[in-house]
Amino acid sequence: MSDIDYTYAVARIRALEVSLFSAATLEQLIACDSFEGCIAFLQERGWGDPQGEADADAILKREREKTWETIRGMVSDMKPFDVLSYQNLFHNLKAAIKEVCTEEINQNIFYEECPIGREDMLRIVREKDFSSLPDFMQEPAKEAYETLLHSRDGQLCDAILDQAALSAIYQAGQQSKDRIVKDYAESLVAVTDIKIAVRAQRTKKSLEFMKRSMAECESLNIEALCKAALQSFEAICEYLISAGFREAAEALGESSSAFECWCDNRLIETIRPQKYQPFSVGPLIAYILARENEIKTVRIILTGKLNDFPEQSIRERLREMYV
Repeated sequence: MSDIDYTYAVARIRALEVSLFSAATLEQLIACDSFEGCIAFLQERGWGDPQGEADADAILKREREKTWETIRGMVSDMKPFDVLSYQNLFHNLKAAIKEVCTEEINQNIFYEECPIGREDMLRIVREKDFSSLPDFMQEPAKEAYETLLHSRDGQLCDAILDQAALSAIYQAGQQSKDRIVKDYAESLVAVTDIKIAVRAQRTKKSLEFMKRSMAECESLNIEALCKAALQSFEAICEYLISAGFREAAEALGESSSAFECWCDNRLIETIRPQKYQPFSVGPLIAYILARENEIKTVRIILTGKLNDFPEQSIRERLREMYV
């Protein structure tokens, strides 16, 4: 696209950003006296479809669909946004492999707002037509399929595909001409590697398993992070501080919820500079990620309300907003 095309699209995005939920709006949502009250609050603000049912999953799914419909209505070339679909693509591949190999049907775990939905992905796996997948998915798909089929090791299957997804995202970031894609890829891979190390330390996973799960990035030394995870929780925190991730270490020391918040907030901090970029695809990508963060945060509040969590407990899990 030309700069003038992006200028028009960014102008529209700026207008849409006004409707993104702020911290104050989230407080209003938390203040609703019940789960049903929260649903009504969302519907009053245009979430879901006007004639749609008051179902939380349907409302959140529709909001995600609206985001992509908006972007497709503004740009003719969707290629710059491909990287944002990689995680969902690999998730669908993972779900299809497990369904085919175990014959356990779970239709609700697939993402349909994705280049390859449930039925197509299932056909590819059943027929072992892996050449129909994007190049970066073909070899990992074969390996994960054979691994689960012959060893029944679901965790190793997940590790193979999770690492492949991270590597694909990172490679896309390195090759992109758009700075936001590079920054997004770097931030996402680093945060995910840290999550893997923390989870591996708690579950006593091996060095080999960690290396099989993580992807290389500039921000972290994977070897050092893995070795720290083999030692202790404290060693992970010490390494993170030395690598420039002091806030991650402090969040880990506070609670699991605080750490999960830090992970998502790190991405918001990465994309926030795009609010001041009027001539590139950056603000559009940032808007998509901001909406995903918004939807995720609303889901956290709804889950808390449905399970009668105290308001303070819900607040501790809230993510930082883009606006």
